[in-house]
Amino acid sequence: MLSCLNGTKFSPSSYRMDTVVKHGEYADAGIPHYWIVDLDEPISLVSCHRAGELGYQDTPAATNSFTTTEPFPLELDLGKLRA
Repeated sequence: MLSCLNGTKFSPSSYRMDTVVKHGEYADAGIPHYWIVDLDEPISLVSCHRAGELGYQDTPAATNSFTTTEPFPLELDLGKLRA
C-alpha cells in the first residue's frame, strides 16, 4: 500500500487523514506493510509495518534514497520521484 502526500497542495486535515487516520484503518484491515511518501522537499518516505496488536511500527523518514527487503527487495532514488 502506498500513500503519497504533498503538503503544499493539501489541507492539514488531508495530511492528518493520510498520516494518522489511514494508519489506524490500514492496521485494523491487516495490511502488513505500507509506505508514506511526502513529495514536499526534502522528499521522504516512512515505511510502516504491522507490529502485532500494537498496530504499525514506523521507520524514521528516509530522504535521498530508500532501501528495503520487506515486503520485497527495493532501492528507490527518492529525488527521481519528482523529476
